Amino acid sequence: MARLAKLKFSMTLSIFLVSIVFAAFLGTIMFVLQLPIIWALMATIIFLLFQYLVGPAIVRGSTHLRYLEQGENLWLESTVKELAQKGGIPIPKLAMGPDQTPNAFVFGRTANSSTLAVHEGLLRQLNKDEIKALVGHELGHIKHRDYLVMTVLAALPLLAYWIAWITFEGARWSRSSKDEKKGGLRGALFIVAAISYIVYFVTLLCVTGLSRLREHYADAYSAYLTRQPYQLQSALAKITYGLSLSPKPTTGARTFYIGDPAMAKQECQDLIKRKEEYDLDRDGVLDEKELQLAMEKEAKSKWTTINLWFSTHPPTFKRILVLREISNEMRSGRYSSTQIYANI
Repeated sequence: MARLAKLKFSMTLSIFLVSIVFAAFLGTIMFVLQLPIIWALMATIIFLLFQYLVGPAIVRGSTHLRYLEQGENLWLESTVKELAQKGGIPIPKLAMGPDQTPNAFVFGRTANSSTLAVHEGLLRQLNKDEIKALVGHELGHIKHRDYLVMTVLAALPLLAYWIAWITFEGARWSRSSKDEKKGGLRGALFIVAAISYIVYFVTLLCVTGLSRLREHYADAYSAYLTRQPYQLQSALAKITYGLSLSPKPTTGARTFYIGDPAMAKQECQDLIKRKEEYDLDRDGVLDEKELQLAMEKEAKSKWTTINLWFSTHPPTFKRILVLREISNEMRSGRYSSTQIYANI
């Protein structure tokens, strides 16, 4: 498929950069602490293996998922089966979370053992065509196998952060010691903590950059699979609106979701600052339809008020912009299976 190589190259480059930075990071730590580097390498390998093996169970438990029984939701089952077969993708297991916010995600260790999870709120707030478009998006993640890369890659910034926190706390609690040897250790711990925080931010930039790119690719794949990119536009607007209203704090699974609750709140807050411009019925409130129109308008503008560096998802208005371009190409007859990712 055209330009899919860009996503594969970005995955490879991200893995390479994060690995190089992390290897240098471990070597520096072991040098400062005067310890054998083999210890650090073994600990990192064990941590990544643990993340790969246990990660799906952690995601499942933290989101309180329940796997659907066969025949429990015939429409959803048939929709997922139809699109998966059309895309030549293994049919994922289906699960549902009790969360009332509109969201969905996929996870798993392999494409054949993947799970597509939806929130109860998503089935309630979106219509069937929008849900179908969203299913196409999630199947895109399975098709591209990007969620497998993200599961392991995202563990490295987390590990750097833990090392930073542990060493900083260790240095802080040992500051009262007057022993010269302990004083030297305290200084070494402060150095390790500072380096760890720097590595955390650098590796996080790589991971979030890849995460944003993969969302655009999954959006484009949904447009190709369903031939209805405008339904995904509508779904994304509704998801952003619904997530922005949620009082719940952001969870650690935000990278997997189709919509990031933190990003949604920020986007809607920025739009509300200009709500007089977008409040078409002058009732003082931006409803879902007005929010979608506002996002479509923002997609055509140079609006850059959100700092994207550490965002796991691209802004909704940018995703809508890509989908609108695909929709225009479909109407003009220029769109084909070789042009799926041409607008990314």
